[in-house]
Amino acid sequence: MYKRLSAIMFPLTALLLLGALVWGYQENQEKNSILIKAENQYQRAFHDLSFHVERLHGELGNTLAVNTTSNGMHRKGLVNVWRITSEAQNEINQLPLTLLPFSETEEFLSKIANFSYKAAVRDFTKKPLSEGEMANLKTLYENSAEISRDLQKVQDKVIGKKLRWMDVETALATEEKAEDNTIIDGFKTVDKRVAAYPELDYGPSVASIYDKRSVKKLGGKPVTGEQVKAKALKFAGLGGKAQVKIQENGKGTEWASYTATVTSSDHKEPVSMDFTAEGGLLISYNDNREVGPAKVSMKQAVEKAGSFLKKKGYPGMTAVSADRYDNLGNLTFVSSQDGVLIYPEKMTVRVGLDTGEATGFQASDYVQEHKEKRVLPKPKLSLAEARAMLNPEFEELYNRLAWIENEDAVELLTYEFGGKINGSQFRIYLNADDGNEEAVEQVRTSSGAQDK
Repeated sequence: MYKRLSAIMFPLTALLLLGALVWGYQENQEKNSILIKAENQYQRAFHDLSFHVERLHGELGNTLAVNTTSNGMHRKGLVNVWRITSEAQNEINQLPLTLLPFSETEEFLSKIANFSYKAAVRDFTKKPLSEGEMANLKTLYENSAEISRDLQKVQDKVIGKKLRWMDVETALATEEKAEDNTIIDGFKTVDKRVAAYPELDYGPSVASIYDKRSVKKLGGKPVTGEQVKAKALKFAGLGGKAQVKIQENGKGTEWASYTATVTSSDHKEPVSMDFTAEGGLLISYNDNREVGPAKVSMKQAVEKAGSFLKKKGYPGMTAVSADRYDNLGNLTFVSSQDGVLIYPEKMTVRVGLDTGEATGFQASDYVQEHKEKRVLPKPKLSLAEARAMLNPEFEELYNRLAWIENEDAVELLTYEFGGKINGSQFRIYLNADDGNEEAVEQVRTSSGAQDK
């Protein structure tokens, strides 16, 4: 009996063992194939990065070599600088550098890309490269030469020593001691060099991209937790039985704030609010009540939201957009002055479409940008003159004066035209002085806001 059983089990066991070995071999081959593909991708991205940084240096040199009045060549050179820098940024993102300090170099390339793009797209006949911008290009030319040399040194060692990027990834992921790793060492050297470069003045259009807002910039006297408590109770308006819990956030930092949570037996869910520590300004409000099925229209929601803002101390706000998401309406309001809409001073209001009552709002832009009185110029162009500069096929639905911040971070007066073309609705903002198209945006049609 045992002989018969062993005669059956032995070949079966051998077959299973052979199958396991074949499966293990195939798994190992697939794993090696994946690792080889990853290594090849890393190597390609790294060598392309070195190549593009060298090209960046060359293109900056070409741009500087031509006559200062060669606007066409300057534009072409800056477009090439933007394209090459964007390629280099893309290649950095393909390398396993998330755990390696390389942020200074990434930001350096990002600023070059934004500077070259914003300079290239403007009208050089009206605004050629300034002396400061030419000086920036010379500095960037010198800096890019140094970065290129450092990367080429790393590249030579990678090729000469047949170094693998997979070893870098493993060392970074496992937090092993990797001080002697040539690749890691080389990239740290590049980043340290870039960090030592003095900050260039790229102009307001680029600086605005990297401008980090902080509540400390608002000024105002610091407020106490008790003062915030009183503000929260008044704003929530939940009656005398309400209780407030205060939490201080980011104490001693530029982002110091207070979170107030108001609870009341008269209100099922808590209401939370965020206030700045400097000045005690309300940044956000959130009523956590459950919203039922929609029963009111978006037009009614806009009216109720406007009444809510007026009641809470924000008079004269105008709805400029209204979007519906299931049983919620998200509305954008801006302030106005002398009939001009002030777009930088905007806030978003969330409305429950079951009752039309506001369930929250976000006012950080309004808090940061609000001014009691702005100096608004008179438009140099008449409405008819501005309208004549629109696309003849544009079907105008409404127009109004709007104070906006353009892509160069400059605030200016515009004519805002809302209308339709090619089956879609757009807002077009024309400079009220010269008719230049400062901004164009496609909008979704939603009833309620003033998209007439």
